Amino acid sequence: MNVEKTIQSSNEPSCFTCEVNEHIAHITLSRPEQLNSMIPAFWTELPSLVRALDARGDVRVIVISSTGKHFSAGMDLSVFTNMAEDFKGEPARRAENMRRSILALQDAFNALEEARMPVLVAIHGGAIGGAVDMVCAADCRYCTEDTFFTIKETQIGMTADVGTLQRLPHLIPQGLIRELAYTGRNWSAHEALAQGFVNQIYPSQEAMLDAVMKIARNIAINSPMAVTGCKQMINYTRDHSVSDSLDYMATWQAGMLQMPDVFEAMEAQKSRRLPIFEPLKPINEKK
Repeated sequence: MNVEKTIQSSNEPSCFTCEVNEHIAHITLSRPEQLNSMIPAFWTELPSLVRALDARGDVRVIVISSTGKHFSAGMDLSVFTNMAEDFKGEPARRAENMRRSILALQDAFNALEEARMPVLVAIHGGAIGGAVDMVCAADCRYCTEDTFFTIKETQIGMTADVGTLQRLPHLIPQGLIRELAYTGRNWSAHEALAQGFVNQIYPSQEAMLDAVMKIARNIAINSPMAVTGCKQMINYTRDHSVSDSLDYMATWQAGMLQMPDVFEAMEAQKSRRLPIFEPLKPINEKK
């Protein structure tokens, strides 16, 4: 594979590997022996990695997959152990500190939603607890036939608090999300497909990754301005009225719709070639 860049630094992630090729960043959960459980480092490494990719400007799609038997077993026990310290001390200060801790955990998955480019998640085996929170924040979900989803928090005596209960009601029927949350039962791949939570099911992880990478390449050949505009508008309309969303669309288009990408797309189609688009500006670039 002609890899443009492997994301490395002096603080190399302990929970992930990442490669960028053909404008596609492939993030892989890389703790298979531990079922890719979400240890404390996970919650800082994921948003840092996603925001670093977003800041580059040349990345047009992020694909997230995993290794081992399961996509992720969710929150690691060590996180709960660390949080136990938050229950000590004066009640008001204890509660304020707990609130900030939960907001920090939520931020890890907010990063997926806030990224300028689409995030596609390829899921196999179990997506348990925090893993459901994670995939709910992605743009598109794909899975293998053996995949199952579980809102596990209910069964361990707590309410899911990092995104599932806020995002999943926008993705599946109200009655089903309530049943899944109240019972904590396993939700099969085929049921998830029937309810529109996943886009497609594949017979194997290899077949799934091949298909998802093809979808990512099809996204990456389009104007990055057009694609990020789509993501911005879809996310906005989820949380606002149709009227407000149409008004925001008009304002966005007044500033963002420029002719170079339109002309390039039309010329490429006419010439039967792939279009060449300027990357988005790096986030830290002043001008």
